[in-house]
Amino acid sequence: MSEKKVSILKAFKTIIWPKRKLVLIGLLLIAISKAASFVAPIASKYLIDDVIVKKDYTMLKYLVAGVMLAILVQAITSFLLTRIVSVQAQYLISELRAQVQKKVLALPISFFDNTKSGALVSRIMSDVEGVRNLIGTGLVQLVGGTITAVVSLILLLDISVPMTLITFIPLIVFSVIALKAFKIIRPIFRNRGKINAEVKGRLTETLGGIRVIKGFNAEKQEEAVFEVGVDRLYQNVKKSLTTTAFMSSSSTFLLGVATTSVMGFGGYQIIEGSLTVGEFVQFTILLGLMIAPIVQMSNIGSQLTEALAGLDRTEELMNTPEEAEEGERTLQLDSILGNVNFINVSFSYEEEKEVLHNISFKVKSGQVVALVGSSGSGKSTIAGLAASFLKPNSGTITIDGQDLSQVDLNSFRQYLGVVLQDNFLFEGTIRENILFPRPDASEEQLQRAVKAAYVDEFTDRFDEGLDTLIGERGVKLSGGQRQRIAIARAVLADPRILILDEATSNLDTESEALIQKSLAELTKGRTTFVIAHRLSTIRKADQILVIESGRIAEQGTHEELIASEGRYYNLFTYQARI
Repeated sequence: MSEKKVSILKAFKTIIWPKRKLVLIGLLLIAISKAASFVAPIASKYLIDDVIVKKDYTMLKYLVAGVMLAILVQAITSFLLTRIVSVQAQYLISELRAQVQKKVLALPISFFDNTKSGALVSRIMSDVEGVRNLIGTGLVQLVGGTITAVVSLILLLDISVPMTLITFIPLIVFSVIALKAFKIIRPIFRNRGKINAEVKGRLTETLGGIRVIKGFNAEKQEEAVFEVGVDRLYQNVKKSLTTTAFMSSSSTFLLGVATTSVMGFGGYQIIEGSLTVGEFVQFTILLGLMIAPIVQMSNIGSQLTEALAGLDRTEELMNTPEEAEEGERTLQLDSILGNVNFINVSFSYEEEKEVLHNISFKVKSGQVVALVGSSGSGKSTIAGLAASFLKPNSGTITIDGQDLSQVDLNSFRQYLGVVLQDNFLFEGTIRENILFPRPDASEEQLQRAVKAAYVDEFTDRFDEGLDTLIGERGVKLSGGQRQRIAIARAVLADPRILILDEATSNLDTESEALIQKSLAELTKGRTTFVIAHRLSTIRKADQILVIESGRIAEQGTHEELIASEGRYYNLFTYQARI
């Protein structure tokens, strides 16, 4: 229960309070609308007891005019409420989505390694939808219903205290049932958000890997996995529907009990002469006005409970530590030379499972350092640490003598360029993908990058040239073409430190020869980390690090390592024979 109170308080402080002026206007409109809704039931008493009995046509005109005016006021306030409160709720949803997306982009790489992208999409787009119920329909119904119930209660007590008290017994029973139901239903809604995110995450993976699925004839397997997910979602929804259905049926039964009690006791009072027919009709209409919002509370309660469950998950995400922890990274880099120094660096993805062990080496500005070794030896981890994607568990990495863990990431990464093995391209045109790091680059700078990476060698054959649409993740291009676009993107970024992770792995022999020329130009004067399996591509590196089991097994130039006839010599001569 305390969790719920804290969430409501936090939601009020962070979502409703900053928009208090608009909310106040909304509350005023709700009050006016609800006040107008009492005109018809109050008029009914005078219609029956005075106008009809006395045949007073003048009073009839006033009553009809008054009721019509009240209906007009309700229609206008209803429109304004939708325009102000509901539209504002939608604006808040879009604002909150933007905040959550901004937060997600600030999270460390390790977070994304352990979280499905589809699940994150669900959390960004779906979990914040609850704001609509907090400040939109839920707020209107909750406040409006409370006003209606309280005013109706006062008027009911004024007509007949005994009859009002009789109706209260079933309402109290209903309130107890509703409170217990909300305690049960909140964890169900919270779990639903989690299941929904998992199912969407798997579906996103399935659609992204459709070629692999079809290639292995695994459609049935994926269908089965998805069916299990949607069944879990169905079971969760079934639980919440059972609970809400119980509340709904309880309210129907208890409303019937209250109505029957009023009918019996009211009839008795009319016969006894202590209640007029007009007062009885007015009591009945007012009772309906009081009970309706109370019964509606079950629906409102479900909405608010679902909203808070979603916002709980959003809050959990917003409290996740960011990549650049405030107060830790205070050093700003106005410019860099590109001297990189690893000093006794160790790293592990999981506790007590070190991937790197006391790695130490120096790279001078403008040098090319090549990382070679078997798969899983730690090459990509070293590159990830140099790119500040990862943070060492112990030891220090310095940039021009500055501790990288203290450097503001934005000020460092503006000098960083990456060409990864998984050369991710965005849906759109070739031009848009190359311009990604510098959207404001001139046409001359763009063309220079295009020529440097030999992108024009294939775009000249396309009807649309650089404006050719490449499809999601560049599926309409070959691996080599995608790689050249990724290299052109790095050329345009003009970085001081460059990470090349298997930059020539997806290229045929002809393309590789072209790329080697462009890479020679790209790496000139830049500190470059090259990860390569093809050792023929790194012969001119200033230093080569042979990584084995997270340690530097050998270090030197190509000639030095060949002369020593160690691990590098064995790898190189083996590849030369293939």
